[in-house]
Formats: sequence, C-alpha cells, structure tokens
Amino acid sequence: MSATRRQILARTGAVGAGIVFSGAVSEIFAGTAAQAMGRSGYGPLVPDPDGLLDLPKGFRYKVLSREGDPLRSGEGKVPSNCDGMAAFRGRRGHTHLVRNHENRKKSRSPVPTVSGITYDPMGEGGCTAIEVDAHNGVVSERVAIAGTSTNCAGGPTPWNTWLTCEETEFKAGEEGYTKDHGFIFEVDPYDPRRTGAVPLTDMGRFQHEAIAIDPRDGTVYETEDAFEKPFGLFYRFHPNKPMGGIGSLRAGGRLQAMRVPGVKDLSAIQETGATFDRIEWVDVPDPLAKQTAIRFQDFGPKGITHAQKLEGCYWGGSCVYFVSSFAHRDEGSAADHYGQVWKYDPKARRLTLVVVFGPDTDLQLPGESPDNICLAPSGGLMVCEDGDGAQHVFGVTRKGAVYPMARGRQNIGTPEKPEWGEFAGVTFAPDGRTMYVNCYTPGTTFAVTGPF
Repeated sequence: MSATRRQILARTGAVGAGIVFSGAVSEIFAGTAAQAMGRSGYGPLVPDPDGLLDLPKGFRYKVLSREGDPLRSGEGKVPSNCDGMAAFRGRRGHTHLVRNHENRKKSRSPVPTVSGITYDPMGEGGCTAIEVDAHNGVVSERVAIAGTSTNCAGGPTPWNTWLTCEETEFKAGEEGYTKDHGFIFEVDPYDPRRTGAVPLTDMGRFQHEAIAIDPRDGTVYETEDAFEKPFGLFYRFHPNKPMGGIGSLRAGGRLQAMRVPGVKDLSAIQETGATFDRIEWVDVPDPLAKQTAIRFQDFGPKGITHAQKLEGCYWGGSCVYFVSSFAHRDEGSAADHYGQVWKYDPKARRLTLVVVFGPDTDLQLPGESPDNICLAPSGGLMVCEDGDGAQHVFGVTRKGAVYPMARGRQNIGTPEKPEWGEFAGVTFAPDGRTMYVNCYTPGTTFAVTGPF
C-alpha cells in the first residue's frame, strides 16, 4: 500500500506536503478498538480568515491557550515551546490536558517556578495543566511541574498520569543548572502536588523522547532522540512495582537496551515487512550516566543497536510501536530514509518494520518527517509533520490514504524566508469528539471539533 508524493499533492492541494507511506499500514491498527474509516479524508483545507489554522469544511477550532498570555492560576505567563501532550478524562464531561514545554536556556517564556513542584530553579522547562469543560471552555490553567529542561514528549500511564521526558543530558554545573537533567518525571493531571518534581532515576538519564507502557505487565518502553552519532537507543524498563499507580515508578527497576542481532543501525533496513526474531535486551551498565552517556557505554562484544531520531512511541493491541523520524547518511546514519515506524512484539520477541515514509523521487525537495503520532478514534492515525515549509497534521487511514487534517498559518519567519511553527502533541479527548494539538512556535494549544 503506497502513495506517491505527486498523488498526495494532487489529492490534498497542499504544496510542499509530502508524506509517503509504503508497507502494511494496516498492521499499525491491528488489535486496536478503532474501526476503519469509510472515507479517505474530509476534503480540502479551507483557508482560515483569522490566519491561524486551516481545517476541512465542517471543522472549527478554538484557541485554548497562547504563549505569553497570563496563566489563569496567576502563577505567571503561559510558557513557550508547546510540545508533547495527553488528554485525561475528568468529571462531568471535563477533560484534563497535560502539556510539555520544551524550553531550554534563554527561552522566550519560561515555565514559572512554583513551590513544591519545581525540580531545579535554573531549569526553564516543565508542564502546564489545562482543564476544559464539555464545550472546551477553559476552567483552569496552571503549572504542573517546573524546573526541568527540554521537555519534549512523554506518554500517559494506565493509572492516568503523564510521564514527561527531558530531551537533554546536561549535568549539575553545566549551563548554570544546579541538578542533573535527562530524566523522566511523573505528573498528575488532576493534582500536580501529588507527584511533585521527583526524577525517576532508574529509568535512565539520557535524551529522552517518548514512552509507552505495556498495560499487561507495566513494562515501560522509551525512545532516545540523540542528536549526534552514536545515535539513540530503544529501551525497556522493568519496574519493581509494575502497575502500582501514582508514585510506584519511584521504587526503581531494571533498564535495558534493545539489541537486534546483526544490526548496528536500524536505518540500514529499508524493506517494509523486514522481521527480526530473538530480539535481545541488554542491561544498561550505568543508567545514571555518571561518567559516560548511555549510548557510548560498553554493551559487550556484540555492541548495541542505534537509530537516528527515535521519537514517537505508543502501545497498540499487544505490541509497542516507535518512530524514527528520519535518517541522513551525511550525518552518520547507515542509510537515508524519511521516517520509519517499527513494531515490537514482546511475546514473540519480534521486531518488524511496518511503515516507511518518504518523498518518492523528488529528493531535491525537503522531506517532511513524522514526529508525534496518535491513534484517531475514527480508525486511523494523526501525524504531526516535522519539516520545512508550511506545517500540517496529516491523517492516515488503515488503507494507507493520506489526507490533510490541519495546516498552520502562523508565519514566524520573514517574507524572504518564511517559517511556520511545527505541530506537536496531537491527542484526542476521551470521548473522541475533540482533537487537541499544539503549535510549537508561537506556543498555542487548539481544540478542533467537527465530524470526526
């Protein structure tokens, strides 16, 4: 099942939009509760007269939160760089959102420090929590954790908390930080003070991206988006108190990295459907990376398997799926690609390449790559594009049809060199009636409703 770049352009009318899927796309949805869509999209995007967000006819958006505006809690301003996000069910039809802020040093709008939920006062990242009513009216907005750094993605737990991931490896004393960074933190969307600001140190200190949890045994899978070679690893964490609820991950556990026998770099695998059995999991020698970053550590004579741009991660059916957004040979990868989705079956110990993204033969054009991905209630995927030019949220049906769901209109560049803020954190309300998504820059959170 595939679609060429030109077919997509013709079908969507989206100039510069070039996601291509090949391979067994339907595998991604195997074992999920989602039903197959009876359509291949919602029609062309309609230009937004307010210049923020283009959507198909019949859909509408509401701005829930905007960078620099006052937080309703009175704690300061809405932080910048809105990234990963999840939605949790509340009472009386309400929805609770937890939103990451990927702030580094000298951010435009840091996460305000709040007593009791601040890890390192010199960290500018963190999370905010938004509660909306059944009509997406904002009820409250407040800081959920502060004093962290470069909070990129994360993932929800089966007990309805959010695990926010630091995508950095700075240690105390570097860049002015007073504590080590590169950890995962647990955030309670309903009452952040219940979780505070406690690093889950046994889950590793590295450039975390996202997590997914096996709901059967509590195993946590983690991706690492390392920026330089050797690139990141794919991890699993066996907690000492699996499925123990809020705070249980603080009891520690065992961190391991994935080894694919005979494969040093996942980018070298180009054929969809390629399968590897007898996947090995190797104990991480020093999860805290006290002297050496984990990806540089000695995993024995067989080494360990790396991959560039390991990002999105989610659980579906009986398997975990993770995304490599792209790989560039000139940056040190074994081969080039414009995005892969891998599936790991824990019971069978089997790894399969199920989807490949790419811009067909128009290689001179920038290749748009998949970043945040979520399962849609209509029976497909929603994919946040991370590339150049105008930015999109694309929908993908079970049959591999790609269609535009949203297009950003917030030009943050200049007429000579226009730039658009990428989308991130796409997620759906528990009832499936609202899609929530962030624009990274300028930081904006949208609620999108319509005939999903």
